[in-house]
Amino acid sequence: MLEEMELNPNQHKRLQELQQALDSGMFVYVRRILHQMPACDVALLLESSPPAGRKVLWQLTDPEQHGEILEELNEDVMEGVLQLMAPESLAAATENMDTDDIAYVLRSLPDSVYREVLEAMDSQDRHRVEAALAYPEDTAGSIMNTDTITLRADVSIDVVLRYLRLRGELPEATDALYVVDEDDLLLGDIPLSTLLTVNPNVTVREVMDSSAESIDVAMAEDDVASLFERHDWISAPVVDQQGRLLGRITIDDVVDIIREHAEHSMMGMAGMDDDEDTFAPVIKSTQRRTFWLGINLCAALIAASISNMFESTLEQLATLAILMTIVPSMGGIAGNQTLALVIRGLAVGHIGEGNSRWLIGKEAAIGMLNGMIWASVIALVVTFWKGDWTLGVIIAGAMFINMSLAGLAGASIPLLMKKFNIDPALAGGMALTTVTDVMGLFSFLGMATLVLA
Repeated sequence: MLEEMELNPNQHKRLQELQQALDSGMFVYVRRILHQMPACDVALLLESSPPAGRKVLWQLTDPEQHGEILEELNEDVMEGVLQLMAPESLAAATENMDTDDIAYVLRSLPDSVYREVLEAMDSQDRHRVEAALAYPEDTAGSIMNTDTITLRADVSIDVVLRYLRLRGELPEATDALYVVDEDDLLLGDIPLSTLLTVNPNVTVREVMDSSAESIDVAMAEDDVASLFERHDWISAPVVDQQGRLLGRITIDDVVDIIREHAEHSMMGMAGMDDDEDTFAPVIKSTQRRTFWLGINLCAALIAASISNMFESTLEQLATLAILMTIVPSMGGIAGNQTLALVIRGLAVGHIGEGNSRWLIGKEAAIGMLNGMIWASVIALVVTFWKGDWTLGVIIAGAMFINMSLAGLAGASIPLLMKKFNIDPALAGGMALTTVTDVMGLFSFLGMATLVLA
């Protein structure tokens, strides 16, 4: 589930070579190269290819790698690839995938196709996938794996070691084994480092860590990522409300969550989906972007209407038209600095009900202090530039007002949106720009009208 990344020079060269080979009809050569590449590189090539080339590349990939490739693709590209697969082929591709990755793939399918894929699975795979799909998306249950190794507290370490040798393989990212009772209630865990270094004659109960933290199955994935970051976990057990062990979450899934949220914030500032396919068709990309362009146009019209209210003032003094863009611009920059800080604080869990008021007060104070500093600077600049201290006072007053409001709005808008379950990364920038543009123009032209009338 890795998102699109920048191609390094070697990957870019390989992509060019494969594209030239495809254009020349050298399909056997391309197939051989693709079969030699790791799944993550194949996924990156697919994401870096236009739709027509992507279709041909997918047909030439190794069917045994299809599952690994699918779990590496971003959602938008994966949806297009899934349309090229029959339900039976998709069911076969998911055989060796982790439960959470299968759930991620199946959630992207239409209901009718999703049912067909489930019916094509064997009963054991179907049962574990249906259990994963039963948990709400973006919760711990939706990203957990069920490939856990459990121990009983009364067995000796020697028995455990012999069992592991007979088993022969451990699930990926295993750093600890979990201890449960006969009802699967989680009692603790044993790190592998402990397991390999203690006296083999002692029992599991004597060396297990009973204070190890677990993750509730209903916990939001944002909170899961925060716990992993804070505790430097490699994996963590997932339990239900009764404390029964259900599975585990591993660091690779948490890295995906962190990347997705980072890209969501970055793309959201531009009003775009974080899974936007770089090479999506023109019509599809246009439809996605039109909505936010329409919202931006409405915001621009509101700001223009403020200017229109003071048309007579602008007609009397053309200098105002030259200077009036400065105030909204400075307010926008100041507000966006605060907005970015608060959105990041919300994302990493630093901001809550207990400290939000203090933060708003702090950012409002910063806005006022910056307003005083830069209002003084612009007053001197305009006075010397235009030779009119009245204009300097007008623009200084307007800048102080707008930068003070920008600090207050930059802190309060994302907090208010979060309260009403609106994503501040997606809509916060648009709301802030509207506030700073409208208040900047209104304060500047309003003061000019009062002073110069």
